[in-house]
Amino acid sequence: MKRLLSVLALAGASLLAAPGAALAQTDTTSTKPQLNTAPPGAKPQLNTAPPGSTAPSYPSYEKKAPRPAVPVPVPPPIDEPLPSQQTRPSKDNPSGLSFPKGTSSAEQPKPVYKYFVYSNFGLGYNSYYGYGQFSASIAPAIGYRVTDKLSFGPGITYAYNNYSYAAGYLGPNSPKINGGFSNLGFKFFGQYMVYNQFFIHAEYEVTQAQLPVVDQNGFPVLDQRGNLFKYKTTVYTPLAGVGYRQQFSDRAAADIVLLYNFNDGYQDIYGQPVIRFSFLYNLGK
Repeated sequence: MKRLLSVLALAGASLLAAPGAALAQTDTTSTKPQLNTAPPGAKPQLNTAPPGSTAPSYPSYEKKAPRPAVPVPVPPPIDEPLPSQQTRPSKDNPSGLSFPKGTSSAEQPKPVYKYFVYSNFGLGYNSYYGYGQFSASIAPAIGYRVTDKLSFGPGITYAYNNYSYAAGYLGPNSPKINGGFSNLGFKFFGQYMVYNQFFIHAEYEVTQAQLPVVDQNGFPVLDQRGNLFKYKTTVYTPLAGVGYRQQFSDRAAADIVLLYNFNDGYQDIYGQPVIRFSFLYNLGK
């Protein structure tokens, strides 16, 4: 009897569990994705959830059209400039290439030459009341640059002076008188570049000069032949003025200088003003 009751109890429990299993297989409210039980070769479909459900949707595996390819620019070769460095060809730039600032040869700092030869040829003239004085001089020098603007140096000078007195200067019947004199000396000059190619020039000269002898009234003394008497003396001549430089190359240049003669008196050997044409040549760094 007991064995019969146990068999009936097990059969009743299996009947109660069967409807729950069937419900689990047909439950459409579940949010869990179902296994793909489609036959082989069928296209997978989206797992759609019922209305009102927050279940995520998964993309389809359908084949889509390919996206168009985006062209990638090819970089220029290493030995060619970038497009930003290319400009239109011109007379000054026939290749049409532009390089970074400061890399071209024209932008490189010019070398500073320390020593240079500075030779000049000078002219001067002075006249008043029938008296005239003309001078021509040459003065080679060696210069040294302290900076690219300041330079100085020593030199030697040679000047030839011609003194002339008009007819009647010494009296009603006196003839015209001329006399030439030679002078040799030593000088020291200095220059300072002020703006662009304009500069200030100053120098001081000590010269063993020949001068005409004059009497107490300032008239020249003549010898028996009617020539001017000469005497030798030391003359000190300070000069200062301005000049302009024309540069021909890194080594060669030419100057024109206008100077004021501060020794504008009886012992003047240059006249007033003094104009000098100079040639400069750089020797080395």
